[in-house]
Amino acid sequence: MFSKVFKQLTLLAYSVIIITPLTLVLFTTFKTTPELYNSPIGLPTSWRLENYKHLLISEPLFGYMKNSTIVTVISTFFILLLASLIAYAIVQLPKKSGWIVYSFFIVGMIVPTQVIMIPVFLLMNTLNLLNTLTGVILVSISFLLPIGVFIITGFMKTLPKELFEAARIDGASEWKIYSKVAIPLSIPSLATIGIFSFVIVWNDLLFPLLLLKSKEVKTLPIALLDFQGEFLTNYPMLFTAVVLSSIPLIIAYLFLQRLFIAGMTAGAVK
Repeated sequence: MFSKVFKQLTLLAYSVIIITPLTLVLFTTFKTTPELYNSPIGLPTSWRLENYKHLLISEPLFGYMKNSTIVTVISTFFILLLASLIAYAIVQLPKKSGWIVYSFFIVGMIVPTQVIMIPVFLLMNTLNLLNTLTGVILVSISFLLPIGVFIITGFMKTLPKELFEAARIDGASEWKIYSKVAIPLSIPSLATIGIFSFVIVWNDLLFPLLLLKSKEVKTLPIALLDFQGEFLTNYPMLFTAVVLSSIPLIIAYLFLQRLFIAGMTAGAVK
């Protein structure tokens, strides 16, 4: 009895810790800057929508969201495609050859991103991809691909090899085995990588800040910096932009969460 009550109180305390700052951020979006400094944690005196109207009408927020969406969706798609293809190849290769290929991608997880900022910048400059969304997409794919290969390979190694052998006996090609057997059974790991990649690329500030300059190709994280001044930060407007920019993440998470559960059922084998 005591253990059950303790667990419930612990979960309640944890929920309060998580919900409180989120609630304060949401309340701040309905305040003005003077009102925020007068009452940082109080309720808004009136539920104003001026901050939302300003961002949606006066600021090019939709343009920034469009750029972020393009970068995130394309990067996530190719990370899933390439990681699953590489993982399938690693699993099907002889043990020694597969280990060599797998180790190559593991090494890619070890190198810190900040260490190779200058080489990345010089490479993109040489390829004339500076200040383009294509450059950000290619860099995002290259840096998240190793973790994708790591997770999906670990999952594919748990799949019964008898399934692949039975498909080959039936005359299925390697592409058909990959697309009809390996991918449907790997949906749980694909959903995990999809959520992880989507969140990381959507919130990424380092590479867009390094590679993008003009306003037309700015992504949302860079655009949020515009609300921070040298002497004063417009926190109500900044928090409003954060709330609006988090909506696609919430939608994507809910969609992929359902896909994850569906994949768990589809991937069950006896």
